[in-house]
Amino acid sequence: MTRPLVVAGARLFTGRALHPSASAVAVRDGRIVAIGGLAEAREAAGPGAEVLDVPGGLVGPGFVDAHVHPAQGGGERLRCDLTDAVGAEDTLARIRAYADAHPDDEWIVGGGWHMADFERGLPRADALERVVPGRKVYLVNADHHGAWVSPAALAAAGIDGDRADPADGHIDRDPDGAPSGTLQEGAMELLADLLPVPTDAEHVAALDEAQRYLTGFGVTGWQDAIIGAYSGVRDPTDAYLAAIDAGRLSVLVSGALWLERGIGVADVDRVVAGLVAARDRIGDRRGSAGGRFRATSVKIMLDGVPESRTAAMKAPYLDADGRPTAETGSTHFAPEVLDAVAPALAAAGFQLHIHAIGDRAVADALHAIELANRVADGGRLRHHLAHLQQVDLADVPGMARSGATANLQAFWACRSDQMVDLNLPLVGRERFEQQYAFASMAAAGVPLAMGSDWPVSTPDPWQAIAVAVTRIEAGSLREPLGPHEALTLEQALTAYTAGSARVAHHDEAGLLEVGRRADVAVADRDPFLQPAEALHAVRTAATVSAGRVVHAR
Repeated sequence: MTRPLVVAGARLFTGRALHPSASAVAVRDGRIVAIGGLAEAREAAGPGAEVLDVPGGLVGPGFVDAHVHPAQGGGERLRCDLTDAVGAEDTLARIRAYADAHPDDEWIVGGGWHMADFERGLPRADALERVVPGRKVYLVNADHHGAWVSPAALAAAGIDGDRADPADGHIDRDPDGAPSGTLQEGAMELLADLLPVPTDAEHVAALDEAQRYLTGFGVTGWQDAIIGAYSGVRDPTDAYLAAIDAGRLSVLVSGALWLERGIGVADVDRVVAGLVAARDRIGDRRGSAGGRFRATSVKIMLDGVPESRTAAMKAPYLDADGRPTAETGSTHFAPEVLDAVAPALAAAGFQLHIHAIGDRAVADALHAIELANRVADGGRLRHHLAHLQQVDLADVPGMARSGATANLQAFWACRSDQMVDLNLPLVGRERFEQQYAFASMAAAGVPLAMGSDWPVSTPDPWQAIAVAVTRIEAGSLREPLGPHEALTLEQALTAYTAGSARVAHHDEAGLLEVGRRADVAVADRDPFLQPAEALHAVRTAATVSAGRVVHAR
């Protein structure tokens, strides 16, 4: 039982539209019992109700992050966190400071460094040797598709000029073939068995930190995009179960079980059976603090990212002189494997959560979803494609017909340094301007959801919403990226609330309606009264999860 509560502001967004007159919700026993003006909500909540009033603010549903890695992000915040570093020298200084503060650690691990801070996006092992000589260092980059490692780390893993690249990744090398210091995609796994494994207590602490951090931004539910072990990161399942059992999880969580790479068609039945067992072990766990954890999806990482030429493209990447190369990227699953595993997963009751960044990966993913829809109702399962950076507009009508949701990471849809310095030269001007086709998908009837992919980028929904509406990075003087692909504020807010709740199967949340779970986020101002260029300044003033105030400024 929770204390009755009134949450009020200047106006109210239902999750689909601005309410014509309401500005407050009344809450009892974790549920919304009334929506109306402040006096009406007070009366409905009853005597003794706590009143949380944000003058001038916007009351809305709690945000649902449809693609996030909380335990990983929380763990990085507690380790060598380079997220806020500005430039190569600042990054190296932070690494040195962390190493000095942890002189007895065998490994320095963490991440968040930015590719745009280094030439060609590839920092070198010898730079780490200069600042932390002799130390073993493993630092994932901000997009988590590559890792920067020290000479001692390379030596510990036996990675030298004779070491072959794995099938699903590559070792970046100097002209003489010696490893230069970065590992891409599957090559990150070459160190997986050597890295320190967080203890149970450390893993739960990372999840606790993630929940504290995310609810501070108004996030009251999420889809964990990888439930399983991946690139040296521990499977977060046990941390979630421990948090539920201890009454420490207060939010709704859906998990996407990790589909192992390197499988063949003959492995499909075994792999699907293993995923069903993992789902059954998790079950439908509900905790005393209002939290819930279950696995509804399977995460299929189909390709990589353009900056390392690992996103699967229909047309070749360009060389330094703007000429087509022979490289078009690759997918981690052969088409025949993807086409076999997708319907098998759907038949087992899983929705597909497919990482697809290049336009060829998007086309392959849509074909797999079509096959999945033949064996199970896609509307019930709610398949979705995440990231969707390079989409062939000719494929958008097929996406709409498939019923697949576009799971957008809108914060990236601008002319950031990484996009301009590393992406543009590889894809060329025409493809560059066509990236992140949000408005085209919305106009075609494709359902939209939104997520952050934190710790790849900020988990603050208002930062992503600001870019979705303006297509400009906050504070940038650059032109918008494809301004015709901007969303309206209403579209973006709906995607980050009702749209994400739907795709995550958080059917009791995502909307402010009587009878629904009282997950509420209150903005410190009314964004509908702000100029678009000021949206990035909106902040979450208060967060309510299952009727409990979990954040208040």
